[in-house]
Amino acid sequence: MSDEDKSCDCCGGELHLVGEEISEQLDIVPAKVRVLQHVKLKYGCRGCEDGITTAKAPKQPIPGSIASPNTLAYVVTAKYCDALPLYRQSVIFGRFGVDISRSTLSHWMMRSAEVLQPLYQAMYRQLLSEPILHADETTTQVLDEPDKAAQTKSYMWLYRTGERSAHPVVLFEYQPGRGRCCPQQFLAGYSGYLQVDGYAAYDNLENIVPVGCWAHARRKFDDAIKVLPKEKQKTGKGMVAINTIQKLYRIEKQIKDLDADARKTARQEQATPILTGFKEWLTKAVAQGLPKSKMGIAINYCLNQWPKLIRYLDDGDLAIDNNIAERDIRPFATGRKNWMFSQTPRGASNSAILYSLVLTARANQINPYHYLAELFKRLPNLAADDDLSGLMPWNIVLD
Repeated sequence: MSDEDKSCDCCGGELHLVGEEISEQLDIVPAKVRVLQHVKLKYGCRGCEDGITTAKAPKQPIPGSIASPNTLAYVVTAKYCDALPLYRQSVIFGRFGVDISRSTLSHWMMRSAEVLQPLYQAMYRQLLSEPILHADETTTQVLDEPDKAAQTKSYMWLYRTGERSAHPVVLFEYQPGRGRCCPQQFLAGYSGYLQVDGYAAYDNLENIVPVGCWAHARRKFDDAIKVLPKEKQKTGKGMVAINTIQKLYRIEKQIKDLDADARKTARQEQATPILTGFKEWLTKAVAQGLPKSKMGIAINYCLNQWPKLIRYLDDGDLAIDNNIAERDIRPFATGRKNWMFSQTPRGASNSAILYSLVLTARANQINPYHYLAELFKRLPNLAADDDLSGLMPWNIVLD
């Protein structure tokens, strides 16, 4: 308020301060691009006036490139966290007055994955040391896959630690196929629980105990209900099954904050009678329906998966479903809609590394951009046999 306004409208007397009102407004400052100059000082000897020594420049993640650690972290996060394709990023850089082609950005991503490869391997070793893992897979397309047509499907496999792990790890692996050899090779040497959907490729893996997914079982009954006339959707076998499975989930909601032993006890006391009754109902229902109908498929799925579906009773740290893996594979599926395909198997494998680092950071409640920027600063200065444990997301200290 100006001095001219500091008078009372009623009597003309001088106004004095009696309080204040504070309002807030969101103000966004667009990103800025700046040029960093690395000055290398040169030193000469006055005594001999012979040799000249130049100070060493800081090691860069991509030697000879104009991309700083922060720039690489920005591009990786934009594509693999925010699903922003490289050609769109090229346009955005153009608005900043910087001409960076899509091919240059693609080269940066390839080299970034190579820099992060040692940490990916360290995370892989941590993954295999965990007692509980989840897995899932989804399609991708690689144009220049040897001995395959460009339009055929390839696969991105996801493996992650259990939802209660103290050190969450989320890893992607590219494979040209979807056969049993893929998880068999990736999980070689692993011993523990593996929670998945009903896909048979995960069955009979050495030293691995399979765990089923009640979300998939429920989904099949939901599909069976959807094909019925609306007047019949609220009654019948489908709703019996859905309501029974919902009882199991209500128990999980009630015990989620208990420790592992208490959860196991509660499940065995409360869920076991429900499961026993449901198994009896399924056994009767399978004889009364058409096996190839939607309802028949749902019932047979539960019966065929039954030993895996009830295995979550054995350990309080096991989940009732595989939803955590489905959630973590979703960012890849979202990005796939935007960038459509990878050009080469190498590019797909490098994408798997970058997705892994971004989602592992997110699983550890770390900002992926800040984490990657720190990695791109530190990794170039480490030797091949250096200990990387300090760079793991649950150990690293970020400024």
